[in-house]
Amino acid sequence: MDHSFEGKVALVTGAGSGMGRATAQAFAQAGAAVVLADVNEASARLAAAQLVAAGHEAIAVQCDVADEAQVKAMVDLTVSTFGRLDAAFNNAGVNSPVAETADASGEEFDRVNAINLRGVWNCMKYELRHMREQASGAIVNCSSLGGLVGIAGRAVYHASKHGVLGMTKSAALEYAARGIRINAVCPGIIDTPMVADMLASEPEAMKELMKEQPIGRLGRPEEIACAVLWLCSPGASFVIGHALAVDGGYTVR
Repeated sequence: MDHSFEGKVALVTGAGSGMGRATAQAFAQAGAAVVLADVNEASARLAAAQLVAAGHEAIAVQCDVADEAQVKAMVDLTVSTFGRLDAAFNNAGVNSPVAETADASGEEFDRVNAINLRGVWNCMKYELRHMREQASGAIVNCSSLGGLVGIAGRAVYHASKHGVLGMTKSAALEYAARGIRINAVCPGIIDTPMVADMLASEPEAMKELMKEQPIGRLGRPEEIACAVLWLCSPGASFVIGHALAVDGGYTVR
C-alpha cells in the first residue's frame, strides 16, 4: 500500500500541537511539503522549524479558521509557495465546558461553532477552489466521537462536530466524480493539550468518559495521524464521505 507523499503538498490546521502537529510530522516524513497553520503563530513556527531542521519542506502560517479572509490567505500562500495543494487536514478546533443545554450561553454556542463548524467550511471552500482546478486532492475534516453520539452536557460541542459530518458527506458527493475525495476522522479521547485541560478542569466528567473507553487508555496523536494519511493516500481511493472512528472502541459499545 502506497503511503508516499513525495512531490505532494499538505496543509494542516491546528498544527501547532496535538493531533495537528503529529499529522504534519507524518506528512513530512512521508515526503510531502507541509504548511502548518495555527492561531498560535509561535507554536506553528516552532513545529515547522523542527521539520525544516530535520530536512523537510515546511512553512508556518498564523490563521484563525473562523476568519474567512485569513483562511483564503492561508490557502493562497500554500499554493503560491508550493504550486499546488494535494491534501488537507482541517483539524483546528476548540472544546466547550460541560453545561446542560438550558444553561449554555449563546456566546459560547457561537464561539464553538465559529471555529469547529464555520472554520471547517471556510477551509474546505478555499481548498476545493484550488483542488477542482487540479481535478485532484484529498480532504480530511476533524470531527469527533462527539459527531457520532450524544453525551449529556456536551450539546454545544457535539452540535458542531455533527455538523462537520453533514458538511463532509454533502461536499464529498459534490466532488467525488471530479477526482477529489472528502472524508472525516472521528477521534476518541486522545492525549492532547485539549484533553489535558479537560482532565484538569472537569475531572469527574472525564473520569466517567474514561470508564467507557474499551481499550483502557487514551489515544495517541500519532494514531490519528496514521488514519488521516491513509484517508489521503491512494490506499483509500474508493473511500468517499466516510466518518472514520478512531476511538478505542468507544462508539461500538
